[in-house]
Amino acid sequence: MDICGPRSSLWKELVLVASLLAWGSRQASGQLSIIPDSLIGVKGYRSLLTLENVPENVREYSWHRGAEDSVDNMIVSYRPPSDSWQTGPVFSSRQNVTRKGDLVFKSTELQDAGNYTVRVDSGNGTHRATGWLEVRELERDPVIWANTTSVGEDMDPVAAFCHTNGTNIKWYVNYIPVSSNDRMTISPDGKTLVILRVSRHDKELHCSIESIPEIVQRSDVIFLDVAYGPDSAQLWSTPTALRGIVTAELGSQVQMECTATSEPRPKYYWSHNGSLLSFLEKNITLLNLTWEQMGRYRCVLENPVVQLTLYREVLIQAPRHIPAVSRGFSISGPLVVFLITMTVLGSLYVCGILIYALISHLSTRQTRLREHPPKTRQTGSDEQREMLRR
Repeated sequence: MDICGPRSSLWKELVLVASLLAWGSRQASGQLSIIPDSLIGVKGYRSLLTLENVPENVREYSWHRGAEDSVDNMIVSYRPPSDSWQTGPVFSSRQNVTRKGDLVFKSTELQDAGNYTVRVDSGNGTHRATGWLEVRELERDPVIWANTTSVGEDMDPVAAFCHTNGTNIKWYVNYIPVSSNDRMTISPDGKTLVILRVSRHDKELHCSIESIPEIVQRSDVIFLDVAYGPDSAQLWSTPTALRGIVTAELGSQVQMECTATSEPRPKYYWSHNGSLLSFLEKNITLLNLTWEQMGRYRCVLENPVVQLTLYREVLIQAPRHIPAVSRGFSISGPLVVFLITMTVLGSLYVCGILIYALISHLSTRQTRLREHPPKTRQTGSDEQREMLRR
């Protein structure tokens, strides 16, 4: 009797329950059975009705459509001793039996749902098992779209929507599953993902559903165009700048290059001593340095999308040469001024000491004269005697 025709859902449930009860009793007694998990098929996918408690010394596996193992409803059989297969009246090109006796559907269709009976002939007799194959149809693949795909880093939010009838929805950023956190939120029904602060590392978005266990259906991928920067700006030069100063000889070549991390590529502006130059590239080359080209250079980097601007500066100056003196000895101009100043101060100091000593001597002599006034003039004879005495 073939009962594979249309049935009500109640009849299917009753048959399925009966099959499960029969399987449970056979499990308990160690009899041949079809594993229940293998009795769920998916339209368009491979199905495998798997046997367990298979007896030893099997001579033939034969599968039948329906609850009986008659010749009229045989699908296909396999004989291990001769390693041969034989098809039956209800065989189709999508079915086959493995060497372990399992029934294979290369591509399961909805009309494949129904009862299947396997008969196993062995040296210990004939064994039978029946199971109901349920064929499910997958939901349509989810469809994803977003309110925008061009945003600025840490400036604009992105809201993505997953259109599906499925309920087990998962979200992925850069193919990594995500959940609600301080930077992004997933709605209670799982169908909406809002990234509050988009990062430059947020590249791809997609959602997935798992309406049937172990079969994941994914949406298309949305690619985000995130603008950021400029940051990590640097101003490189040849000769190399030391503390922001480039020392270069007149007539030499000086190269300057501005770099930064930015998306999209930044705009470049150069100025010299506050005057805007016509250079709009990231590098400048001064082939033959002149006095007029000395001074301060500024590189300005601008990201017009996020309206962020940075700049870096460098000062170009000539080296300070020390004048040469005799025997290879040279001193700089400031040192000469210092030596002259010290010489003048030393001379003034010596003159001051001499003047002070002279004034002190005269002052002391006048004091002595006031304390010891000179005596009256002596007579001629007395003067002569005094001179002789001396």
